[in-house]
Order: sequence, then C-alpha cells, then structure tokens
Amino acid sequence: MKALLQRVTEARVEIDGRTVGAIDAGLLVLLCAERGDSDALAERMLSKILKLRIFADDAGKMNRSVQDIGGGLLVVSQFTLAADASSGNRPSFTQAAPPDEGERFYRLFVERARAQHPLVQTGEFGAAMRVSLVNDGPVTIPLQMSA
Repeated sequence: MKALLQRVTEARVEIDGRTVGAIDAGLLVLLCAERGDSDALAERMLSKILKLRIFADDAGKMNRSVQDIGGGLLVVSQFTLAADASSGNRPSFTQAAPPDEGERFYRLFVERARAQHPLVQTGEFGAAMRVSLVNDGPVTIPLQMSA
C-alpha cells in the first residue's frame, strides 16, 4: 500500500464541476492499494498517517499530528502511485490492486478513518476527479507499507 501525503491549508475534489469533498488545514491523502495488500496493512497505514508528526508546534518544529491539530483528511484513490516507469516511456500499473480489490481497500480505509478521526472527506473511487490544494510548507511525504 502506498500513500502520498500533502500537508495543506485547504484542498478539495471536484467531479463534473461539483465539489464532492473539501477540507481546510490537514492532509490530502492520495491512496493506492497494491496487489497482496491486507486489511491489517490498511490499518497500519491509517495509524501511521494519523500519528505522523508533520505539523508545526508552538516552536515551529514538526511535532504535531493531524489529530493533534484537529485537521481534516481528504482521502483520494490514486492507483497511479503504483506506476512502474523503469522500462520504456509508458508506465505500467500491474502492481496496483485490481479495481474491485482497490475499491474494497479504499472503502475500508475510509470507514476506519471515519471511526478514528472526526473530519474525513473523500473523492470518488474510479471517477475522473480534479484535485485542488494549497500545499503548506510545502510538505509532501511518500509512505509505503508492505506485509
């Protein structure tokens, strides 16, 4: 499972010109399920994201988590994080979970996130989305977890 976290002052997802998810300060989470991922792996990824200390404390050091600041999570499915561009000029996405499996992991991740965090917004799995954000810092953190 892979995720790309962006610390944001605001972010939103639009589909066909309508906003389907939006947050103020918090994390934009681009999430990719890969072949062989498990429910336990999704749980570990969520735990890491919620506890990752990448927000400034009063001294300006990255010492607070999204939970500490009461920030939002905007979770967007992003199978292209599984891209392999090591050969040729067209990336391969064979490591991405098949769509039905990817959607199950995405929905599980969102369900568990909503059970553990008060503000969780989403995109729509499989939709053509426009994601807008103001990256704060900029801070962008790639995460990868495997069994």
